[in-house]
Formats: sequence, structure tokens, C-alpha cells
Amino acid sequence: MSGDGALTHIGASGEAHMVDVGHKAETVRVAVAEGHIRMNLETLTIIREGNAKKGDVIATARIAGIMAAKQTASLIPLCHPLMLSKVTVDIEEERDLPGLKVTATVKLTGQTGVEMEALTAVSVTCLTIYDMAKAVDKTMEIGGIRLLEKTGGKSGAFRHPEAR
Repeated sequence: MSGDGALTHIGASGEAHMVDVGHKAETVRVAVAEGHIRMNLETLTIIREGNAKKGDVIATARIAGIMAAKQTASLIPLCHPLMLSKVTVDIEEERDLPGLKVTATVKLTGQTGVEMEALTAVSVTCLTIYDMAKAVDKTMEIGGIRLLEKTGGKSGAFRHPEAR
């Protein structure tokens, strides 16, 4: 929704359209998203020790997430193609899940935000982990994908109330 409560990608007659951001000022925009993939402890051990049959799960998933952020406009209708200046994907072991926590940070100087790029990076990272480990654990569960924070742009800063 825009600041006035209206949907930004839907016209008066209900037709979808790409928002014109040409009038917006270029500002530094950063978005951070997170998610996780829950798995059996044995699966986590296989990934940590580098014993997955498909190869290095963490390195491959990180690259997939970075690539996905750069391809968001090809995956999500009505997203603008962006020249991202930074994409990082961090994957940390969370024994309490058990599983892996994924955090993506995306940055650019531009006329539109990078929230979708950060969320896409997290999603594809988790999906890649699932793909690479599904031979040993088909019960893995992806969840908790959400925007943690964003800065820049007309709407200003946002921080999820549950962000640590």
C-alpha cells in the first residue's frame, strides 16, 4: 500500500501496472530479510561437515541467493530491474530449530526499494538448501521469511517489531 492506503500496482479499473518511479529521488536504500529452514539434526550435521552428495550446500545456497536477488524482476511481476550495489547472504547454524537461519542484505542507490530482492534472496537460498539436502531429509520445512528492516526512500525506515 502507498502512504494513502491505496494499492500502488493496481489502476482505478483494477488493471495491474508497473509503478512509475521516474520522479522519485535517488537515495541509498537497504533492505534486510530473514528466514530459516528446519531439518533433522542429522541433516544439519551432514551439511556442516560437508558430506552432502551434491556438494557444498552452504556455498552453493549463498551463490543461489545472490543470483536470485539480481533476478528478482524476472521472477516477480511488476518489479523494476535494479542495479544492485551489494548483496550479502549469511547462513548460520541454529541448533534450536534445528536448522539454518538465512539473512540477506541488499543495497543500492536508486529510485525504488530493495525489499523484494532481499526476500527473494532468502527464499531461493532456503530452496537451494532444501534441494541439495532433500535426498537425506524430505521433512525439511522452510519458514519465517520476513522483512526485518529497510531504509531509504519516501516511506523512510522500517524495522520489524520482532527483529533482534
